[in-house]
Amino acid sequence: MEELANLGHGFAVAATLPNLMFMLVGITLGVLIGVLPGLGGANGIAILLPLTFNMNPTSAIIMLSCIYWGALFGGAITSILFNIPGEPWSVATTFDGHPMAQQGKAAQALTAAFTSSFIGAFFAVALITFLAPLLAKFALKFGPAEFFAVQLLTFCSFVGMSKEPAAKTIAAMMLGFALAAVGMDTVTGQLRMTYGVPELLKGFDFLIAVIGLFGIGEILLTMEEGLAFKGKSAKISFDVVRKTWGEMFRYWKTFLRSTAIGCWMGITPGGATPASFMSYGMARRVSKDPQSFGKGNVEGVIAPETAAHAAGTSALLPMLTLGIPGSPTAAVLLGGLLIWGLQPGPMLFIEQKDFVWGLIASMYLGNIVGLIVVLTTVPWWAAILRIPFAVIAPVIIVICAIGAYTVHSSMFDVVLMMVFGVLGYLFKKLKYPLAPLVLALVLGDMAEASFRQAMLLSEGSLSIFWSNPLVGSIFGLAILLLLWPLWGAAQNLARKREVKAA
Repeated sequence: MEELANLGHGFAVAATLPNLMFMLVGITLGVLIGVLPGLGGANGIAILLPLTFNMNPTSAIIMLSCIYWGALFGGAITSILFNIPGEPWSVATTFDGHPMAQQGKAAQALTAAFTSSFIGAFFAVALITFLAPLLAKFALKFGPAEFFAVQLLTFCSFVGMSKEPAAKTIAAMMLGFALAAVGMDTVTGQLRMTYGVPELLKGFDFLIAVIGLFGIGEILLTMEEGLAFKGKSAKISFDVVRKTWGEMFRYWKTFLRSTAIGCWMGITPGGATPASFMSYGMARRVSKDPQSFGKGNVEGVIAPETAAHAAGTSALLPMLTLGIPGSPTAAVLLGGLLIWGLQPGPMLFIEQKDFVWGLIASMYLGNIVGLIVVLTTVPWWAAILRIPFAVIAPVIIVICAIGAYTVHSSMFDVVLMMVFGVLGYLFKKLKYPLAPLVLALVLGDMAEASFRQAMLLSEGSLSIFWSNPLVGSIFGLAILLLLWPLWGAAQNLARKREVKAA
């Protein structure tokens, strides 16, 4: 009942006229970002974050989170109509969504995708509503050792659960830690790796790095690929929506299964992309007609879209309660909170109730607004893709440069943004994951501070990390996840030996 009362107060905060306007603006910008290949939720939020500096934190986070919901919705439009995934998690949607469009069922496919996205997000927000306060209360018992153990668990989860090779994940993370260490040591006051450059005294600004890594890096890669847009047109009528909704009730098991997969992959650092593929694979495996998948089966649209939205939304749960982002987008939002002077974690639910519950309420409202917007404006978004990418790309680069310059009114930041852009491009070309680098860049300082505080409390003894069952279990799980790829490699080696012996 307490959570429901707080949620009611949150609706009173979120449903004010200015916040509703920011919600609509965020959804519209988000759909645009999701429709344009080369951008994405994390990229769009990073590029537009400087625009929110003069806003109050509640309105700013509502607009930025709605950009994310809009990007999740928008990724399905290009996947279905053009067979171009607007977002990485929309790849699985192309498998059946585009064949449906080729069969003249584009409106049905889009309706199914948008509705599935809404349902997945709704259940994930409900999970945040009732689980976040409990997790926050539990986290109040945490000290420096426990916080470092949780942060270590997050880092190790990226190593153990990532689809990328463990060596590449660790290498990206180590670079992130090195970048986070640049600047003045907050404990001793010594300068670290500044090399006589005054602008580096405060270290690398998180926002500059993210704009470069995501925004510029993606644009450079997309320009190299030379995208040309060719696709089907679509217009969603009320009759199509009513008919599609009537048919979708048959797939309630798929909705439940995909939501569960998405919420789990969102809370753990799995992410929306593996959640969508996993959900698609499970739907095909348990289907009575698996041969129809890949040929225009609407269940092949429902499963990945439900899981992707559930994962993308539930990733905010560990970010709000523990200060641990569950996805690159959550990491960007975490950086925004820190810029506004808000410290995500258990105290946020006590000290900033209006902010937290206003944000949670806006998730409900934002998804309703997003569903209405995308159902009524599909032809407009499809028309945008007729604009040559050679026109769109320079505009995005200029917006990135303006955003980077706005942070400190410094041309040095624009140069840094371009350097990080080249780094992001190289990472993508060499197939190195960016998420671990961003995670380490955001959490590196906090993890270092927690570790050093724990060492001061224990007088230099590492035994503090297994001094009680809570910290010991978290620390042990982190080590297990870190070593998990070695176990997989050992199993593969054993299988190869068995094959050779046979």
